[in-house]
Amino acid sequence: MPSTSLKDATLVAATPVLASLDIRKTVDFYTSKLGFTEIYAAANEYAVTLRDRIELHFWYCTDLGIPKMTSCRIEVDGIDALYEKCQGEGVVHPNAPLHETPWGTREFSILDEDGNCIAFHQRQGGR
Repeated sequence: MPSTSLKDATLVAATPVLASLDIRKTVDFYTSKLGFTEIYAAANEYAVTLRDRIELHFWYCTDLGIPKMTSCRIEVDGIDALYEKCQGEGVVHPNAPLHETPWGTREFSILDEDGNCIAFHQRQGGR
């Protein structure tokens, strides 16, 4: 049998699965504030949203602390326009306005209504 290695597999995408205290309210937030489309939603179970090539999934939980300790990062093109939209919606994290990082990105974060932190970033310098 031929030997395989990790080099034989290519990772293609990642899909964050975030906690939701209320599936309907969470889906409404992402569709109205961030332009996602609802793909699937079942109250007190699970939801899937989509924008461009990014899917965000949500699982229902009752522990208020879990979403407040959860985050993900989403790479974007056009970060200035997205930042302006999020500022207008009042969802920019108070401690994470648009800024440049030492690791070569421009980024900002938002908080959803459950407390999940989403960091949007744009790479600089073509890496």
